[in-house]
Amino acid sequence: MKLPVLCLLIAGMLPVLSTAIAKWGFREFDNHNPREWLARQTGFRARANAAQHNAFEAFPFFAVAVILGLGLSLDETVLSRYCLIFVAARVLYLVAYLADLAIFRTLCWVVAYASCLAIYVHMLV
Repeated sequence: MKLPVLCLLIAGMLPVLSTAIAKWGFREFDNHNPREWLARQTGFRARANAAQHNAFEAFPFFAVAVILGLGLSLDETVLSRYCLIFVAARVLYLVAYLADLAIFRTLCWVVAYASCLAIYVHMLV
């Protein structure tokens, strides 16, 4: 059951990655007021910041699904498959957000959310 835990770690790090992308290489970054600075950004920096917020929003639903799956001894293959789908979809979601590919981003969001739902459904069956 190490793969689901690794997926939790990766999913938990995606908001940090998004923030790093938003702030990377910009000399006028104000670390005294980072939220105010980020709120004024445009382009890929603003999209990276929005992706950060969405990653934080998506993480709890995924984390609870994985923890319950582990605790209720959900089949390892099933849990691992949906965890990998979630992480892949969320990484592609970030890429799509940065590239301003709105429809693809939405599709990635749906796939990630559906993978969480699938974990819950498998626990109910």
